[in-house]
Amino acid sequence: MKIQLYNTLSHSKEEFKPINKEEIRIYSCGPTVYSFAHIGNLRTYVFVDNLRRVLKYNGYNLKHVMNITDVGHLTSDADTGEDKMEKAARKEGKNPYEIAEYYTKYFMEDMKKLDIDMPNIISKATDNIPEMLEMVKEILKNGYAYETSKGIYFDVSKLDKYPVLSNNSVDGQEAGARIEVDKEKRNPYDFAIWIKAPENHMMKWESPWGLSYPGWHLECSAIGRKFLGEHFDIHTGGVDHIPIHHENEIAQSKGATGQIPANYWMHSEFLLIDGGKMSKSLGNIYTLKTLEDNGIEPLAFKLFCFSAHYRNKLNFTFDGVKAQVKALERLRDGYKKHLEGNEEVEEEKIKEYENRFHEAINDDLNMPLAMGVVWEVIREEKKSKKYAELIEKFDEVLGLDLKNYQNYQKEIEIPENIKELIEKRNQARKEKNWEESDKIRDEIQKLGYNIKDTKEGIKIEKL
Repeated sequence: MKIQLYNTLSHSKEEFKPINKEEIRIYSCGPTVYSFAHIGNLRTYVFVDNLRRVLKYNGYNLKHVMNITDVGHLTSDADTGEDKMEKAARKEGKNPYEIAEYYTKYFMEDMKKLDIDMPNIISKATDNIPEMLEMVKEILKNGYAYETSKGIYFDVSKLDKYPVLSNNSVDGQEAGARIEVDKEKRNPYDFAIWIKAPENHMMKWESPWGLSYPGWHLECSAIGRKFLGEHFDIHTGGVDHIPIHHENEIAQSKGATGQIPANYWMHSEFLLIDGGKMSKSLGNIYTLKTLEDNGIEPLAFKLFCFSAHYRNKLNFTFDGVKAQVKALERLRDGYKKHLEGNEEVEEEKIKEYENRFHEAINDDLNMPLAMGVVWEVIREEKKSKKYAELIEKFDEVLGLDLKNYQNYQKEIEIPENIKELIEKRNQARKEKNWEESDKIRDEIQKLGYNIKDTKEGIKIEKL
């Protein structure tokens, strides 16, 4: 079955045609580990998780690389401000490497909680300084960069086209702001690929231009080339990467190798908070821990992400995501009922559901449509293990760990009156008074609880 993916490079949905069918090569922009990842960041990684799982569902093997930015990401994309790692280090009284290690570990824990299918290779920027230096030298040799007193700048006027991903003009207010930063720049929209370090800068390396450090955009170009080669299949990120970071990645790669590194550029849209932007001033920068502290399971947030297509804005509200907590419970319960069922279902019906789900995910990862199919299977009146097996197959893409639903069941607080009724029922069963036992079970159900007799003893569920 063909896969259709929206390509930011062509501004259209295209049939996915791999360079090599034996191995799909993907590069994803990873986190800048100066702080906790917020739920807007996490939506992007859920999207990347879906992409990975859909490609694997279609039988492809993947070579997937993600960077960890632990140097060079300045507080402004316009080559100004302090390095975010150093700023965090000064604030917390640690060195940048300690900051990076702490927040990288926390990020990985978040990924595990979200059951994210992780890339094969995860590489820190600071582990790739020689590769970045070599790329700067190549760009200079090819005539695409020049030196100023502040660093090595990429000369975008040398390109055949810039920008290529966005429809932004290189003229305008942002460019005007940039020219004031460094009057030595040949063009106001030229960007730093290598920065000469001030004396008090903590992270710096020897180079032909003295002690310096890489520009933020450089690491992705260098790491991508190192592990995937000069030309690979897919590059992913958030829409915020389009106008600057990814434009500059493409520029650097063209300066070094003469070509755009990836055939398909895919971007997930913003997560809104209560209809607006996420900001420190509004106090609405939420993390996965924020959700957990509010009784929201991480996988419920993942399910919430499926309620909108990755290319559409998604509005987060606590009421909205709490509704997904209930939905996830119903999903697990529906799967469990099918697992325990023994009714016969037609193979044709199974195939129909399977094809509809496959068509949905292959249509540019249409998760809302795919979830519609999942819910139809869950609600089937006939309870069958074949439906449970189908749901398990769907979960290869969903990544909701439905097979291990028991690991997520919460202890139920049983009221005293229910406990008393259970004791009475136990006594009736000991006396083989089945009529009385059934009568008490019905009474328990009317009060909102279900009681089941298993080999391990009785189990109580809240209806």
